Amino acid sequence: MKPASGTRKPYNGTSRSLVLALDVGTTFSGVSYAIMEPGEVPKIHGVTRFPGQEHVAGNSKIPSIMYYDHHGNMKAAGAEADGAAVLAQAEDEGWIKTELFKLRLRPKTMTLKMNGMRLSPLPHGKAAVNVFGDFLSYLFRCTHSFIVDTHANGHSLWRAVEPDIQFVLSHPNGWEGAQQTKMRRAAVIGGLIPDTDEGKARIRFVTEGEASLHACVLNGLAADVLSNPSGHGFLVADAGGGTLDISSYAIRGTTPLVIEEIAPPDCVFAGSVFVSRRARSFFADKLKNSKYGTPDSLDHITKRFDETTKRLFRDSKELQFVPFGSPLDKDLAVGIRGGQLRLTGVEVAALFEPSIEAAIASIRSQIQASSGQVKSVWLVGGFAASPWLFSQLQERLGPLGVSVSRPDSQTSKAVADGAIGFYCDHHVSARVSKFMYGVEFLRTFDAADEEHVARKHRLFELPSGPKLLPDAFDCILARGVKVKESNVFSRKYCTEVTNLSTLSVFEVEIWCYRGGDTVPKWIIRNADNFSTLCYVRADLSPLASSAQPKQGSGGRMYWTIIFSIEIHFGLTEFRARIKWTDNGTVK
Repeated sequence: MKPASGTRKPYNGTSRSLVLALDVGTTFSGVSYAIMEPGEVPKIHGVTRFPGQEHVAGNSKIPSIMYYDHHGNMKAAGAEADGAAVLAQAEDEGWIKTELFKLRLRPKTMTLKMNGMRLSPLPHGKAAVNVFGDFLSYLFRCTHSFIVDTHANGHSLWRAVEPDIQFVLSHPNGWEGAQQTKMRRAAVIGGLIPDTDEGKARIRFVTEGEASLHACVLNGLAADVLSNPSGHGFLVADAGGGTLDISSYAIRGTTPLVIEEIAPPDCVFAGSVFVSRRARSFFADKLKNSKYGTPDSLDHITKRFDETTKRLFRDSKELQFVPFGSPLDKDLAVGIRGGQLRLTGVEVAALFEPSIEAAIASIRSQIQASSGQVKSVWLVGGFAASPWLFSQLQERLGPLGVSVSRPDSQTSKAVADGAIGFYCDHHVSARVSKFMYGVEFLRTFDAADEEHVARKHRLFELPSGPKLLPDAFDCILARGVKVKESNVFSRKYCTEVTNLSTLSVFEVEIWCYRGGDTVPKWIIRNADNFSTLCYVRADLSPLASSAQPKQGSGGRMYWTIIFSIEIHFGLTEFRARIKWTDNGTVK
């Protein structure tokens, strides 16, 4: 079986184009790109040189950190922000360090357990979306420099493609329409696109789970499953700094390659940064009576734990050491000798345990949701490099008849490469709806129904006479439904208006219900499992000329307006629209 690049079709556009995939991770970020030449098969390149990393050959990731001054101006970012000169200047001038800013964009429904730790403060006068925009802007400038410097005729190449660069932004599986809107806003703030409909159309979104799937296919990891597509499913677990993104798929065809999602994707806050947060809290408790218990010392010891012990830990029966100081650093009472903090293997394993338990629980529920189709797990992402995470998943999933493997190639840049693969190859032809989507409608009052009687104070009468209750939920798309990209879910509605001028600002609220598979009868506003997904607005004033007036109860004039709500769900971005007929023409 050929890897995906061998089956990729030549670019069928008429002019040269550039696609950039910007993967802003919780802890590390990277960029991949493809130059689309008409008639040629696109090749994926990575930005492998960033400012501050010139001494490291082929490093394709930079830390997702920035420094700001008191006025909210960005002073340093990425690898440069980790350099000794910048750290010294930051301390002298009181700059604010901004990290983990991606977690601030999360949906309200996804709660963070920070173990008493706070997200670092935002710089003066900046919201999370502005900070995200600043970082996108920095990645974009780095990419521009890299392409201009490394490609023959780099300057003329950039000038030719600059007005119409296409962007693919990746985000956790749990992000929704509201987060995509914020990311698109950040791209405008960062100067990647103009604030126009044409500009915004140049941004595409892909979930980190789906981007990782494409990366696995690109790396040939899928070859064994592809050569024998017996219909059994596989799961891609993208273990990153902040989130663990879990997606389940099955292969439905090999020439061309067709892959379908077989369970609603999952997203849990169980990434490597939470192991570090638990470690800092543990060190603070362990060293509270030692001179090494100061905030600065704890930050330094945690950083060294991150760089050494956390990455190398593989055996809970062996003693572990965090090398943080000089041979003169010593405090035997807390296990510090020769500049090293001694820990038991059991203590270190406990720091990983909540993340491992969350991963196992999520994978088990995916196996259940896919009716047991999942037989193999592919572990990718920066946290996948942890020998302990890998061995624990193997050990605990083995009894379920599920094998765990991880690609040999550099898994940390899987998302950026996979996002370009998604743009070029588009292997996933069907996805599974994660939640239930619908709209509010008016339910006819039934005096024999206790629920109706309890809501009687909300009752109102339509101009045509019937008494109705508001807040009834009408499901347009149920949870767990397999949706092909071409599928459109549509429902017809009618409304009565007593004033035609209201048609110019006609608006429908699309609701999302997260409470399971049973369709709720009523929308409970402000409840955790109900949220507004989006508003669909349309100017229906042209219908005023063809609408026929009728006389209602009490002699009031009213007009009946008939329209449909359409939901397009099959792409990675949710779309909804209102459809109506005006003088025989569908609008």
